[in-house]
Amino acid sequence: MNWYLAKINFRIICGAGNHKPQFDEQLRLIFATDSLEAFYKARLIGEKEGNAECSAQVKWIFLDVSELHLLSELTDGAELYSNVREEEEPDLYIRNTKKRAAKLLEAGLHVLTD
Repeated sequence: MNWYLAKINFRIICGAGNHKPQFDEQLRLIFATDSLEAFYKARLIGEKEGNAECSAQVKWIFLDVSELHLLSELTDGAELYSNVREEEEPDLYIRNTKKRAAKLLEAGLHVLTD
């Protein structure tokens, strides 16, 4: 048995869909004997969680599994996924990354002091 990282893609439609198109890319761990089984297990997750209305106003439509990566081993600090992005405003990207990191650190410190 092996661990796989699967990217499951959904389209989000709010109300009548009169908005900028939205898509959700979820990374899921899948435990399977081979890549074909992992692919079908990921699809089953997508079909189960998608195509159902979260509310009367929001629909999550399962598109498909777009990526599947065999994980050689699960060890502390192992790289699970990497994505290279090109940004129009690199300073904004860096600033937002540092803001998110500060919020995570602050939340972690609150847990320790509570």
